[in-house]
Amino acid sequence: MRSLRRDRFDPAPTVWRYRLERLMLTPLFRVTLRVGLPFALVFSAASLWVSVPENRAAVSLMVADLRAQIESRPELQVKLMAIDGATDAVAEEIRATLSLDLPVSSLEMDMARLHAMVEAMDPVQKAELRIRQGGVLQVDIVERVPAILWRSEDKLELLDVGGARVGPAGPRHLYPDLPVIAGEGAKAHVAEALDLYATIGPLKPRLRGFERMGDRRWDVVLDRGQRILLPDSGAQRALERAIAMDQAERVLAQEVVAIDLRLGRRPTLRLTPPAALTLWQVKQEQAEKGAQE
Repeated sequence: MRSLRRDRFDPAPTVWRYRLERLMLTPLFRVTLRVGLPFALVFSAASLWVSVPENRAAVSLMVADLRAQIESRPELQVKLMAIDGATDAVAEEIRATLSLDLPVSSLEMDMARLHAMVEAMDPVQKAELRIRQGGVLQVDIVERVPAILWRSEDKLELLDVGGARVGPAGPRHLYPDLPVIAGEGAKAHVAEALDLYATIGPLKPRLRGFERMGDRRWDVVLDRGQRILLPDSGAQRALERAIAMDQAERVLAQEVVAIDLRLGRRPTLRLTPPAALTLWQVKQEQAEKGAQE
Protein backbone atom coordinates (compact mmCIF):
# COMPACT_ATOMS: atom_id res chain seq x y z
CA MET A 1 0.00 0.00 0.00
CA ARG A 2 2.81 2.36 0.82
CA SER A 3 4.41 1.62 -2.59
CA LEU A 4 1.16 2.44 -4.43
CA ARG A 5 0.68 5.67 -2.49
CA ARG A 6 4.28 6.71 -3.27
CA ASP A 7 3.69 6.15 -7.06
CA ARG A 8 0.46 8.12 -6.99
CA PHE A 9 2.08 11.27 -5.56
CA ASP A 10 5.36 10.98 -7.53
CA PRO A 11 6.48 14.62 -8.33
CA ALA A 12 8.40 13.58 -11.49
CA PRO A 13 6.95 15.11 -14.71
CA THR A 14 5.06 13.08 -17.23
CA VAL A 15 6.48 12.38 -20.68
CA TRP A 16 4.35 15.06 -22.38
CA ARG A 17 5.15 17.65 -19.74
CA TYR A 18 8.82 16.83 -20.09
CA ARG A 19 8.63 17.32 -23.89
CA LEU A 20 6.77 20.61 -23.45
CA GLU A 21 9.41 21.89 -21.07
CA ARG A 22 12.12 20.89 -23.54
CA LEU A 23 10.30 22.77 -26.29
CA MET A 24 10.03 25.87 -24.11
CA LEU A 25 13.78 25.81 -23.75
CA THR A 26 14.15 25.98 -27.55
CA PRO A 27 14.71 29.62 -28.71
CA LEU A 28 12.90 29.13 -32.04
CA PHE A 29 9.83 27.68 -30.33
CA ARG A 30 9.70 30.54 -27.82
CA VAL A 31 9.92 33.15 -30.59
CA THR A 32 7.22 31.37 -32.58
CA LEU A 33 4.96 31.16 -29.54
CA ARG A 34 5.48 34.77 -28.44
CA VAL A 35 5.64 36.50 -31.85
CA GLY A 36 4.54 34.22 -34.65
CA LEU A 37 1.33 32.97 -33.05
CA PRO A 38 -0.01 36.45 -32.09
CA PHE A 39 0.95 37.78 -35.52
CA ALA A 40 -0.84 34.93 -37.25
CA LEU A 41 -3.96 35.51 -35.17
CA VAL A 42 -3.94 39.26 -35.84
CA PHE A 43 -3.25 38.76 -39.54
CA SER A 44 -6.07 36.24 -39.85
CA ALA A 45 -8.48 38.56 -38.08
CA ALA A 46 -7.44 41.52 -40.24
CA SER A 47 -7.75 39.46 -43.43
CA LEU A 48 -11.18 38.34 -42.42
CA TRP A 49 -12.21 41.94 -41.70
CA VAL A 50 -10.77 43.29 -44.97
CA SER A 51 -12.48 40.56 -46.98
CA VAL A 52 -15.77 42.38 -46.39
CA PRO A 53 -16.33 44.92 -49.29
CA GLU A 54 -17.93 47.51 -47.00
CA ASN A 55 -14.88 47.49 -44.74
CA ARG A 56 -12.51 47.93 -47.68
CA ALA A 57 -14.55 50.86 -48.97
CA ALA A 58 -14.46 52.48 -45.54
CA VAL A 59 -10.68 52.15 -45.36
CA SER A 60 -10.21 53.58 -48.87
CA LEU A 61 -12.44 56.54 -48.01
CA MET A 62 -10.55 57.16 -44.80
CA VAL A 63 -7.18 57.10 -46.59
CA ALA A 64 -8.45 59.45 -49.32
CA ASP A 65 -9.78 61.89 -46.72
CA LEU A 66 -6.51 61.80 -44.81
CA ARG A 67 -4.49 62.41 -47.98
CA ALA A 68 -6.75 65.29 -48.99
CA GLN A 69 -6.33 66.88 -45.57
CA ILE A 70 -2.55 66.62 -45.80
CA GLU A 71 -2.33 67.88 -49.39
CA SER A 72 -4.58 70.86 -48.66
CA ARG A 73 -2.38 72.16 -45.87
CA PRO A 74 -1.25 75.75 -46.64
CA GLU A 75 2.46 75.04 -46.14
CA LEU A 76 2.35 72.41 -48.92
CA GLN A 77 0.64 74.61 -51.51
CA VAL A 78 2.63 75.88 -54.53
CA LYS A 79 1.09 79.21 -55.46
CA LEU A 80 3.61 80.85 -57.83
CA MET A 81 6.17 79.98 -60.51
CA ALA A 82 9.40 81.96 -60.87
CA ILE A 83 11.58 81.54 -63.98
CA ASP A 84 15.13 82.94 -63.99
CA GLY A 85 17.73 82.91 -66.75
CA ALA A 86 15.25 82.80 -69.63
CA THR A 87 14.09 85.47 -72.04
CA ASP A 88 10.48 86.57 -71.93
CA ALA A 89 9.57 84.45 -74.97
CA VAL A 90 11.19 81.31 -73.54
CA ALA A 91 9.63 81.93 -70.13
CA GLU A 92 6.17 82.12 -71.67
CA GLU A 93 6.86 78.93 -73.61
CA ILE A 94 7.88 77.18 -70.38
CA ARG A 95 4.69 78.27 -68.64
CA ALA A 96 2.61 77.05 -71.57
CA THR A 97 4.48 73.73 -71.68
CA LEU A 98 4.08 72.98 -67.98
CA SER A 99 0.51 74.39 -67.87
CA LEU A 100 0.25 74.12 -64.09
CA ASP A 101 -3.08 75.04 -62.55
CA LEU A 102 -1.79 76.92 -59.50
CA PRO A 103 -2.22 76.69 -56.58
CA VAL A 104 -1.45 73.01 -56.40
CA SER A 105 -0.12 70.75 -53.66
CA SER A 106 3.57 69.96 -53.87
CA LEU A 107 2.71 66.32 -53.16
CA GLU A 108 0.81 66.16 -56.45
CA MET A 109 3.69 67.55 -58.52
CA ASP A 110 5.93 65.11 -60.36
CA MET A 111 9.16 67.12 -60.30
CA ALA A 112 11.08 64.61 -62.42
CA ARG A 113 8.46 64.78 -65.17
CA LEU A 114 8.35 68.58 -65.07
CA HIS A 115 12.15 68.74 -65.23
CA ALA A 116 12.20 66.43 -68.26
CA MET A 117 9.53 68.52 -70.00
CA VAL A 118 11.53 71.74 -69.56
CA GLU A 119 14.86 70.26 -70.68
CA ALA A 120 13.18 68.73 -73.74
CA MET A 121 12.47 72.23 -75.07
CA ASP A 122 14.77 73.34 -77.90
CA PRO A 123 15.89 76.68 -76.42
CA VAL A 124 16.78 75.13 -73.04
CA GLN A 125 20.27 73.74 -72.54
CA LYS A 126 19.93 73.03 -68.82
CA ALA A 127 17.15 73.42 -66.26
CA GLU A 128 16.86 73.12 -62.50
CA LEU A 129 13.50 72.93 -60.71
CA ARG A 130 12.88 73.18 -56.98
CA ILE A 131 10.20 74.33 -54.57
CA ARG A 132 11.46 77.10 -52.35
CA GLN A 133 10.04 78.61 -49.23
CA GLY A 134 6.80 80.49 -49.65
CA GLY A 135 5.22 78.02 -52.06
CA VAL A 136 7.19 79.10 -55.14
CA LEU A 137 8.21 76.74 -57.93
CA GLN A 138 11.66 78.01 -58.88
CA VAL A 139 12.79 77.25 -62.45
CA ASP A 140 16.41 78.17 -63.27
CA ILE A 141 17.22 78.08 -66.97
CA VAL A 142 20.40 78.09 -69.03
CA GLU A 143 19.41 78.92 -72.59
CA ARG A 144 21.17 77.70 -75.70
CA VAL A 145 23.11 80.47 -77.43
CA PRO A 146 22.51 80.67 -81.20
CA ALA A 147 25.83 80.31 -83.01
CA ILE A 148 24.88 79.53 -86.60
CA LEU A 149 21.98 79.49 -89.07
CA TRP A 150 21.08 76.19 -90.70
CA ARG A 151 19.16 76.30 -93.96
CA SER A 152 17.10 73.15 -94.45
CA GLU A 153 14.10 72.61 -96.69
CA ASP A 154 13.84 76.32 -97.55
CA LYS A 155 13.70 77.44 -93.92
CA LEU A 156 16.23 78.81 -91.47
CA GLU A 157 16.81 77.36 -88.02
CA LEU A 158 19.10 78.46 -85.22
CA LEU A 159 21.71 76.02 -83.90
CA ASP A 160 24.15 76.29 -81.00
CA VAL A 161 27.86 75.44 -81.13
CA GLY A 162 27.08 71.76 -80.58
CA GLY A 163 24.61 71.59 -83.46
CA ALA A 164 21.56 71.39 -81.15
CA ARG A 165 18.45 73.14 -82.37
CA VAL A 166 17.66 76.42 -80.63
CA GLY A 167 14.52 77.22 -82.58
CA PRO A 168 13.22 78.66 -85.84
CA ALA A 169 14.96 81.73 -87.20
CA GLY A 170 13.42 84.91 -88.51
CA PRO A 171 14.55 86.77 -91.63
CA ARG A 172 18.25 86.55 -92.44
CA HIS A 173 18.93 90.25 -91.83
CA LEU A 174 18.06 89.81 -88.14
CA TYR A 175 21.26 87.76 -87.62
CA PRO A 176 24.05 89.69 -89.36
CA ASP A 177 26.78 88.12 -87.20
CA LEU A 178 25.74 84.49 -87.69
CA PRO A 179 27.00 82.45 -90.66
CA VAL A 180 24.71 80.23 -92.73
CA ILE A 181 25.34 76.56 -93.41
CA ALA A 182 23.52 74.25 -95.78
CA GLY A 183 23.94 70.93 -97.51
CA GLU A 184 23.92 67.27 -96.59
CA GLY A 185 25.31 66.64 -93.11
CA ALA A 186 25.96 70.32 -92.41
CA LYS A 187 24.19 70.20 -89.03
CA ALA A 188 26.64 67.58 -87.75
CA HIS A 189 29.71 69.74 -88.56
CA VAL A 190 28.82 73.06 -86.95
CA ALA A 191 32.14 73.36 -85.10
CA GLU A 192 34.11 72.99 -88.35
CA ALA A 193 31.95 75.61 -90.07
CA LEU A 194 32.52 78.03 -87.17
CA ASP A 195 36.28 77.51 -87.49
CA LEU A 196 36.05 78.41 -91.18
CA TYR A 197 33.95 81.45 -90.31
CA ALA A 198 36.63 82.60 -87.87
CA THR A 199 39.22 82.28 -90.65
CA ILE A 200 37.28 84.07 -93.41
CA GLY A 201 38.77 87.45 -92.42
CA PRO A 202 38.70 90.01 -95.27
CA LEU A 203 36.17 87.97 -97.26
CA LYS A 204 33.55 88.21 -94.50
CA PRO A 205 31.60 91.09 -96.15
CA ARG A 206 31.20 88.95 -99.28
CA LEU A 207 30.34 85.71 -97.49
CA ARG A 208 26.96 84.15 -98.16
CA GLY A 209 27.51 80.90 -96.29
CA PHE A 210 29.11 77.47 -96.21
CA GLU A 211 27.64 74.55 -98.15
CA ARG A 212 28.41 70.95 -97.24
CA MET A 213 29.06 68.92 -100.38
CA GLY A 214 28.21 65.22 -100.23
CA ASP A 215 28.73 65.25 -96.46
CA ARG A 216 32.47 65.23 -97.19
CA ARG A 217 33.75 68.77 -97.54
CA TRP A 218 32.80 72.47 -97.60
CA ASP A 219 32.29 75.08 -100.28
CA VAL A 220 32.64 78.73 -99.28
CA VAL A 221 29.84 80.58 -101.05
CA LEU A 222 30.53 84.25 -101.87
CA ASP A 223 28.48 86.91 -103.59
CA ARG A 224 28.59 87.33 -107.39
CA GLY A 225 28.19 83.53 -107.64
CA GLN A 226 31.79 82.80 -106.64
CA ARG A 227 32.89 79.79 -104.62
CA ILE A 228 35.99 78.46 -102.91
CA LEU A 229 36.08 74.66 -103.09
CA LEU A 230 37.83 73.30 -100.01
CA PRO A 231 39.36 69.81 -99.64
CA ASP A 232 38.14 66.98 -97.39
CA SER A 233 40.91 67.59 -94.85
CA GLY A 234 42.89 70.69 -94.02
CA ALA A 235 39.99 72.93 -95.04
CA GLN A 236 41.03 75.75 -92.73
CA ARG A 237 44.58 75.88 -94.11
CA ALA A 238 43.24 75.76 -97.66
CA LEU A 239 40.94 78.70 -96.95
CA GLU A 240 43.85 80.68 -95.54
CA ARG A 241 45.73 79.95 -98.78
CA ALA A 242 42.83 81.16 -100.90
CA ILE A 243 42.62 84.38 -98.89
CA ALA A 244 46.38 84.92 -99.31
CA MET A 245 46.04 84.39 -103.09
CA ASP A 246 43.24 86.92 -103.27
CA GLN A 247 45.16 89.46 -101.20
CA ALA A 248 48.25 89.10 -103.40
CA GLU A 249 46.74 88.72 -106.89
CA ARG A 250 43.16 89.97 -106.45
CA VAL A 251 42.02 86.65 -107.90
CA LEU A 252 38.40 86.97 -106.80
CA ALA A 253 38.16 90.46 -108.26
CA GLN A 254 38.57 88.97 -111.75
CA GLU A 255 36.21 86.91 -113.90
CA VAL A 256 36.57 83.84 -111.68
CA VAL A 257 33.71 81.49 -110.85
CA ALA A 258 35.56 79.34 -108.34
CA ILE A 259 38.91 78.63 -106.75
CA ASP A 260 39.30 74.86 -106.57
CA LEU A 261 41.65 73.84 -103.77
CA ARG A 262 40.68 70.18 -103.57
CA LEU A 263 44.10 69.29 -105.00
CA GLY A 264 46.43 70.99 -102.58
CA ARG A 265 49.43 71.13 -104.90
CA ARG A 266 47.50 72.37 -107.90
CA PRO A 267 44.90 75.06 -107.20
CA THR A 268 42.60 75.63 -110.15
CA LEU A 269 40.71 78.73 -111.24
CA ARG A 270 37.36 78.31 -112.95
CA LEU A 271 36.56 81.27 -115.19
CA THR A 272 33.23 82.61 -116.32
CA PRO A 273 32.21 81.50 -119.87
CA PRO A 274 33.06 84.89 -121.47
CA ALA A 275 36.43 85.02 -119.72
CA ALA A 276 37.16 81.40 -120.67
CA LEU A 277 36.29 82.17 -124.30
CA THR A 278 38.53 85.25 -124.30
CA LEU A 279 41.39 83.26 -122.79
CA TRP A 280 40.93 80.52 -125.38
CA GLN A 281 41.01 83.11 -128.20
CA VAL A 282 44.17 84.68 -126.81
CA LYS A 283 45.86 81.29 -126.67
CA GLN A 284 44.75 80.54 -130.22
CA GLU A 285 46.24 83.80 -131.46
CA GLN A 286 49.46 83.12 -129.64
CA ALA A 287 49.59 79.63 -131.11
CA GLU A 288 49.05 81.00 -134.66
CA LYS A 289 51.74 83.60 -134.22
CA GLY A 290 54.11 80.96 -132.97
CA ALA A 291 53.34 78.77 -135.97
CA GLN A 292 53.95 81.66 -138.41
CA GLU A 293 57.30 82.45 -136.82
